[in-house]
Amino acid sequence: MSLVWRVVILGGQPTSMLGTKLILEEQAYLNVTGMTVGITEGIHMVKEMQPDLVLLDYLWSKGRLEGVLGQIKSQSQASHVVIVSDEEGLLRAQSLLNLGASGILSEQASPTQLLLLIEGLREGYTFIPLEWLKNGIWPVTSPQNTHDFFQLSETEILIMRRVVRGITYDKIATEIELSRRSIDNYLQRIYVKLGVNTRAQAIEKFAVYSSPIRPLYI
Repeated sequence: MSLVWRVVILGGQPTSMLGTKLILEEQAYLNVTGMTVGITEGIHMVKEMQPDLVLLDYLWSKGRLEGVLGQIKSQSQASHVVIVSDEEGLLRAQSLLNLGASGILSEQASPTQLLLLIEGLREGYTFIPLEWLKNGIWPVTSPQNTHDFFQLSETEILIMRRVVRGITYDKIATEIELSRRSIDNYLQRIYVKLGVNTRAQAIEKFAVYSSPIRPLYI
């Protein structure tokens, strides 16, 4: 683990980003190396800086959170991504963690709660509120096998795993030696099996059932 973590802040109002920067840099082990409100610029910043931690504002993704998260993780796999979210995002916590996020934090969280989450990540743990367990928001159960649950073929699972990582369809076609038309046909069958209509819905539903729940410290 690096002695000092490099942090990139993506999204939010400039004043709130500056406030978060000041809070983080009061800690000797945190150094904010970049901030931006632009999605393309933010993804490029992550690629160039390879930060230890990315703080990602839920609303910043403009309804494309799953895809943006996938792109961030594909550009810097080792980066921890903490999503600062409203109530709607908190209800999707499990699927976001399965997509690669390391933690979900309410936009109403205190500076102490933010720092506790970061300290936990530095030790290999994430935190969830006890209220989520009490209210049934976080089901602590083993997800069903994706193959059995959705009856996806091995090729379909292979394609979806790459889609979740934010890899383009053309690149997927090249990697698994299929035509782009074949990829489109596979995706249409996948959508039917998953019972969804869009790429974002497919990513979210696949992620919930395809990844093991991460270690938690409560």
